[in-house]
Amino acid sequence: MAELACIVWGSSGHARVLRDLLDDLGGHIVALVDRDPQAVSVVEGAPVLAGQAGLSGFLETWQGERPGGCVAIGGARGADRREVLGVFAAAGLDLPALIHPRGFVAQSARIGDGSQVLAQAAVAADARIGRGCIVNHGAVVDHECVLGDGVHVAPGATLCGCVTLGTDAFVGAGATVLPRLHIGAGAVIGAGAVVTRDLAPGAVVTGTPARPRTG
Repeated sequence: MAELACIVWGSSGHARVLRDLLDDLGGHIVALVDRDPQAVSVVEGAPVLAGQAGLSGFLETWQGERPGGCVAIGGARGADRREVLGVFAAAGLDLPALIHPRGFVAQSARIGDGSQVLAQAAVAADARIGRGCIVNHGAVVDHECVLGDGVHVAPGATLCGCVTLGTDAFVGAGATVLPRLHIGAGAVIGAGAVVTRDLAPGAVVTGTPARPRTG
């Protein structure tokens, strides 16, 4: 990762996280991309490019080794993360997996392109993390878990062993998913919830034990 030049899509809160993470890894951000015309750079000297057109123009004038592409889109926006990874890939950018030096990833685990394992997070034996996932600060993905593309496990959340999460599922801060459960694509688990049974695709649950949100 030393000397990695990276273009980051997104210029708000999660971009600050990636700025510091890349610095810890010996890399740096050369530009940010945002569709918001009022977006302000969080990295001194790194311009904010206006969407896909701005990215294309920047790459046309870039000299040197092709930079990598990293996605700074948090929350339950897995589909957006996957879309941006597609844009980066079409532009010929590498999609590095970013693993914080103070995160833990077991040797037998696999981390997909463009995914991030942040500080104090743990990815245990034989876990499989898809593309464009975030295992956020202090989160635990225990042994043999399988995360589909675009999944976000928020800070302090715990997936016990052998949990499967479908594409774009979101596990809120401090939530717990008990062992061997299947969480459907696009499901959202509220902060602090304890999930004790399988969830259908698109389910939204909160509480202990987790139940469908009402109202």
